Amino acid sequence: MLSSVVPYKNQHYADLKRDCIKSKTLFEDPEFPANNSSLFFRKPPAGNVEWKRPGEISESPHLFVEGISSHDLNQGVLGNCWFVAACSCLALKPHLWKKVISNWKEQEWDPSHPQNYAGIFHFQFWLFGEWVDVVVDDRLPTINGELIYCHSKQRNEFWSALLEKAYAKLSGCYESLDGGNTGDAVVDFSGAVTEAINLEAEAFYKDQKKQDLLFDDLNKVYSRDGIISCSIRAQPHEIELKMANGLVKGHAYSVTAVKRVRLGHGLLAYFKNETIPLIRMRNPWGKTEWNGAWSDSSEEWSKVGDKERSNLGITVEDDGEFWMSFTDWCKCFTDADVCRLINTSLISTEKTWHEFVHFGSWTKNSDPLLNRCGGCSNQKQTFLQNPQYLLDVTKEADEFLFSLQQRDMKIHRKIGQGENLTIGFSVFKVELNRKYRMHDILTQQSVVTSTYINARTVFMRCTLPQGRYVIIPTTFKPLMEGDYMLRVYTDVDSSCRELTEDKPKIKCWSSFLGYPQAVTHVYIHGAEGLQKQDSTGGADPYVIISCEGQSVKSTICKDTLQPKFETSAIFYRKKPRNPITVEVWNSNAVKDEFMGQVVLPARATDTTDPQTLQLKKSARQMADEMAGRISLRVVTATQLTAM
Repeated sequence: MLSSVVPYKNQHYADLKRDCIKSKTLFEDPEFPANNSSLFFRKPPAGNVEWKRPGEISESPHLFVEGISSHDLNQGVLGNCWFVAACSCLALKPHLWKKVISNWKEQEWDPSHPQNYAGIFHFQFWLFGEWVDVVVDDRLPTINGELIYCHSKQRNEFWSALLEKAYAKLSGCYESLDGGNTGDAVVDFSGAVTEAINLEAEAFYKDQKKQDLLFDDLNKVYSRDGIISCSIRAQPHEIELKMANGLVKGHAYSVTAVKRVRLGHGLLAYFKNETIPLIRMRNPWGKTEWNGAWSDSSEEWSKVGDKERSNLGITVEDDGEFWMSFTDWCKCFTDADVCRLINTSLISTEKTWHEFVHFGSWTKNSDPLLNRCGGCSNQKQTFLQNPQYLLDVTKEADEFLFSLQQRDMKIHRKIGQGENLTIGFSVFKVELNRKYRMHDILTQQSVVTSTYINARTVFMRCTLPQGRYVIIPTTFKPLMEGDYMLRVYTDVDSSCRELTEDKPKIKCWSSFLGYPQAVTHVYIHGAEGLQKQDSTGGADPYVIISCEGQSVKSTICKDTLQPKFETSAIFYRKKPRNPITVEVWNSNAVKDEFMGQVVLPARATDTTDPQTLQLKKSARQMADEMAGRISLRVVTATQLTAM
C-alpha cells in the first residue's frame, strides 16, 4: 500500500507555519474559511455562531490533557456519532492516532515559547489508498462561547475538535458529516479493511456455535489492533431513540474491549477457570448506558473477584462506557463494523497476508470491447464488459479476503449529490489456462457473489479450492461511472492481475505461423470405473488435456477410482480439425503412471452443443489400462470475440 503523504489542496504544513511565525500572524485557512460555507449547505446551526480560537475559549489550551483517552470525546449538535465513535476507537490505539495526529508533540501548545504558536494544525487521513495531510487553522465554531460540535470533557483539550474540523474540510463542510458509517471513518484513520456484519440476519444469539466463533474472531481482531463498532438499525422516526434497556437506536457505539472475564473469587477462580465472554462499549454522548445484565451496578459483577474487577477498571458512573454479555450484544445490536488491520509484513510472528491492490474505473464507451461499466450479472448482454481480474489458487484451498471500495462521496453533498453507487462483485471459476478476458458467461461457473449495496466498501471472506478464477467488480446498474479500489488478500500469493486483452494479438509472423481460427472449451467432469489401482487399493488420478502443442494438467484427486476432476481448459486453435487428447494419469511419488487416454477427433469437438458427451470405451479408442468412461463437455466457437 502507498506510504508517501500527499498535501491536501497542495497546502504544506511546515511552510505555512514557518511563514506565519516569520510574519507574526496566526494562520487563516483560505481553503476552509471561518464562515457559513464551511458550516452548512442546507441547515444552519440553531444560534449565532462565532468562530473562536482555543485561547479565546480556555485560558490554558492544550491538544491533550493528561494524554488521550476514549473518554475524552463528546458528540455535539451534528448527527455524526459515527465519526465520534471512530475517534473513541482511535484513541485506544497509540500507533494509529500518532499517525493521524502526526508529530503531535510539536503541535502541542508550548507556554514557554508562545512565539512558536501559529494557529495552524495538520492531520493525516488514509484516502483511497494514500495518506493525505490536511491543514486547518484553529478557529472553531461556538455558540455562547461553547463548542457546538465534537468536544472533549476537559474544556481546555482540543484534539477532537481540531481533528473533526480537518475531517469536515475533506467532506466540504461540517453538515456533510451529518450521517455516515463508523467503519468508513476507521478506514480513513488506518487503511484497515472493513467488514459489515448483519447481527440480526445471522441470528448469532440463537446459535451458540456461531456465537462462539464470532466472539473468537472479534477477540482476535481487537487483540491485533483492529477496531470494532456497532449500532441498532432504526426507522427514520426512531433515530437516536432511547430504548427501555438504555441503548439508543440509530446510534453508533465504539467497542472498547472484548474479553473473557474470569468468574469466582480468590484462588478458586483460577483453579475452576470459568469464564464468560463480555464486550465493552462507549456511547459517544459520554452518557446514557445499557442498564441490563453486566451494566455498571448490576448484581452480575458479584460473581467476579475484586482483582479481576480492578483489572477491568469497573466504574459506577454515567460516563457512557459499559459492559454487556456477548449473547446480549448479539441479541440487542443489529449491525457491526469490523475493521481489520491486515498484516502484510514479510517478517512477523502473526499471520501474514499477500496483498493485491488495483485502482480502476467503471467507464462508458460505445465500443462493447472497450466499455467498462456493464452492470451486475442481471445484465446478461453487458455484464462481461466490466473490468476483470485473474487469480490463481495454488494450494488445495486458500482463504480470500476481498474488499471493493469506491471513492468517498460526502464532499458532493453540498451540490445535492454525494450518494454512494450500489456496488458488488462476482467470482467465477475459469479454465486453468485462461489468459484473456471472458466473453461468454454461459461457459463459466459462478462461485460466489457479494452483496450489492450502496456502501462505500463491500467486503467478503471465502475459501476457494485450487484452480483459476476471475473476479468482476461492478456497479448494480449499467452505465454508472465511478472509481474503485480492489484489494485482495490471500495466504499464498495469487498472482492477481487485470485481464486487458480480448484475444491473441496479431503479430508480424502470424501470416506465416497462422492465427487462431476457433476457440475450444474443454470440460472434464470425471471418470468412472478406473481399474488401475495402487498398493492401497485406490488411485491418485489426474488428467492432462492437450491440443496443438499446449497442455493443461488438472489437480490430483486423492485415493479414488471415481474422480471428479471438474477441470476445464481453453484453446485458441489454428487448426480446428486437429484432435484433442485427454490423458488419465496416476500420481506416484517415484514416477507417475499412465492409465489411458481419449482422443477426440475434429467431428467430436466441432459443435456448439453444450450437452455432455459420454465417451465410452466402445465409442472411443482407449488404452487397456483404463476402463469406464470420461464425461466431457466440449464447446467450439468460430468467433474469437464470442468467448
